[in-house]
Amino acid sequence: MRLVPRSFQGRLTLGFVGVVALTLAVVGLLAFNRLDDYFGRQEADNLQFRTSSVASIVGTLARNESSTGRIVLADGIVDPQVDRLLRNPSFLSAIANQFAQADVAVTVGILGRDSADSPVFAAVAGATYAGSLTAKPQAGQARESLHKDAWYQPDDGFSPVSAIQVTLADPYTLRSSTIAAITGVLAFGAFVGLAVAMLVAAYLARRFTTPLRRLTVASREMAAGDMTQRVPSALAETGSTEVAELTRQFNAMAARLQESLEIVRRDRDRSRDFLADVSHELRTPISALRTFNELLREGAVEDVVAREEFLESSAQQIERLDWLAQNLLELSKLDSGLLQLDLRPDDIRAVVESAVGQAEAAATKRGVALTVQLPDRPLRIRHDPLRVGQVVANLVGNALKFTPRGGTVRVILSPTREGARLVVTDTGIGIDAAELPHIFERFYRGSRSNEARGSGSGLGLAIVKSIVDMHGGRVSVESRLGTGTTVIVTLPRDPRAGGAMEGADPAVEVEETSPSAPRR
Repeated sequence: MRLVPRSFQGRLTLGFVGVVALTLAVVGLLAFNRLDDYFGRQEADNLQFRTSSVASIVGTLARNESSTGRIVLADGIVDPQVDRLLRNPSFLSAIANQFAQADVAVTVGILGRDSADSPVFAAVAGATYAGSLTAKPQAGQARESLHKDAWYQPDDGFSPVSAIQVTLADPYTLRSSTIAAITGVLAFGAFVGLAVAMLVAAYLARRFTTPLRRLTVASREMAAGDMTQRVPSALAETGSTEVAELTRQFNAMAARLQESLEIVRRDRDRSRDFLADVSHELRTPISALRTFNELLREGAVEDVVAREEFLESSAQQIERLDWLAQNLLELSKLDSGLLQLDLRPDDIRAVVESAVGQAEAAATKRGVALTVQLPDRPLRIRHDPLRVGQVVANLVGNALKFTPRGGTVRVILSPTREGARLVVTDTGIGIDAAELPHIFERFYRGSRSNEARGSGSGLGLAIVKSIVDMHGGRVSVESRLGTGTTVIVTLPRDPRAGGAMEGADPAVEVEETSPSAPRR
């Protein structure tokens, strides 16, 4: 049989009750000893008082009984009348029953002095008398082994000096019953206190261990895969400060763990979708190259026109594969955090002007007017020139791609109170309002413009968003179907001071002004 419970609540309750029981036992023993000593001294003092009173009564009656007024005569013998009084059994028995409440012993003698002038009592031969206590004890009384002596010396001026010694022994007292009653009360109080302590201990132990049990249940459920488990904050406050802090830390840990798992799941799903998109994007140029190769092997190589057409198409597909590989590598570096920004406090006008200048040949080829508007004064912000140039190039390239011949693409750079604002506006076909929230997703393409669908990688705007996010900036899009699209990029003066962090995800603002257009 196991005496110590296994549960922490049971052990805590047992320990608390044990401490209370031990305390009550020690206090009870000390109280009992003190009570016994106190009532013992009290009964001894009471018996001494009764002995003195009985000695005075017996001495006075004996002296009054003597015809000479002397208890001990001059020849050293007890006065006969006094002797007759003291030998009367009913006299001392009455004294014992009514006054002394104890056995009475009376000795008549002569009181003298020794060489040190100390009183010396010498009993007269045969002058010892006794009376037994025969009365029944009252309720609660009992015999107790005590005895006390007292002397009575009449001031009669006779010589020799007579005296009476009275001894009371084995008196009736209430000490035992009083101590027993008090001990019973103390025992009952201890029992009640122990019962109350047991209830209080069980309540406190349950209140203390309930959060721990809830923590155990939550941990078990989390180990089984349920990451939504939490310990209620109200339950945590019912325990001690340490348990409440443990509960808060557990909930914080569970929340962070759930968030981390959700991020892992999202990354897993995104990686799966990413691989599917990559496979799909690679399948098109590979299939085209395989078809060209088969046609050339079947005899089309002899046809100069067909061969040149196949080689030109193959070169375009190879260029598309190269462009796709470069963009995928760039985007993977941005997402993985392997790419670190080279932030410099330079004039951003040079970056924008260079990127626009590189796109002028493509704009001329497509018959689109490309203009750039820069501030008159240097606009210095902390940025990565290479990455910001990539943002400008991607935005301008998209604008040119979706703007028909005769259209216009305008790039405007202006200072703001927080940093810089880059606006790329085109007069292209616009973007469908339903597609605006998705244009920054990888490989997403709109429902229109087969040319864009065939020539782009679908990663340009995803790269733009990642680079802007790393700079702590924001991207907003405004579009009107058939009129054009405006992309606005805002960059802070210093990404470090603005609290931008790698991997941040500022909101992408979109303004729907048209019903239908492709992805940019």
